[in-house]
Amino acid sequence: VQLQASGGGLVQAGGSLRLSCAASGSIVSVNAMGWYRQVPGNQRELVAHISSSGRTTYKDSVKGRFTISRDDAENTVYLQMSSLIPEDTAVYYCHLQTVTKQGIIDKWGRGTLVTVSS
Repeated sequence: VQLQASGGGLVQAGGSLRLSCAASGSIVSVNAMGWYRQVPGNQRELVAHISSSGRTTYKDSVKGRFTISRDDAENTVYLQMSSLIPEDTAVYYCHLQTVTKQGIIDKWGRGTLVTVSS
């Protein structure tokens, strides 16, 4: 199983970006999906999470600005980020709990850099 994340980049404060993360390989299904972010020197933190049933949770500071969604047919998770602020600058990582014939495998994407300029 491999994850391919994309969509990061440089954006001005107030702007928007959409991250995507697609899983490929011998996947039966995907359970939970999530986006995390990490700033150098800090721990990786959960930004948004979506369960297999579509239930979502968000870090307080991104509520109302970020939206996580999933496409199970494509084994893909998205993060729509709006009203971005400089404090959102970080490397964003996707995490998928994939179900394969060999069992459940937790996979992390390589990380995509989001830079928000003031």
